[in-house]
Amino acid sequence: MRNSIQKYRSRPSAFTLIELLLVMVILAILAAVIVPKFTGRSEQARTTRAVTDIANLKTVLQAFETDNGRFPTTAEGLNALVQKPSGNLPGWKSPYIDKLPKDPWDHDYVYRSPGNNGKEYDLYSEGGSDGKQID
Repeated sequence: MRNSIQKYRSRPSAFTLIELLLVMVILAILAAVIVPKFTGRSEQARTTRAVTDIANLKTVLQAFETDNGRFPTTAEGLNALVQKPSGNLPGWKSPYIDKLPKDPWDHDYVYRSPGNNGKEYDLYSEGGSDGKQID
């Protein structure tokens, strides 16, 4: 009897197939609970960045309007914030912004002046794959 106990104890220990399957099931359950909580976070972060970029661009557009008495035209676009447009703009200061940002989906922000519905200008991102406009 002593020999059989020693043989059993000297055998290398390992996980059984059932134990491995049980661990995999537990990991799958945890993943099913945790993953949905984080899936929308990256899209939410992109939307927040687009809103922040637009707010910054609106501030810079306001400075342009204060210096020049008007907002850039649609033809001049947001590029008028980086390079002086042709024409008579004696109040134009050195670049209002170093570089125009791209939206988080790597598209240019859309700018129109005059804007729709009586607004001085429209400034928005066309959004991500869902095509939802962000302004």
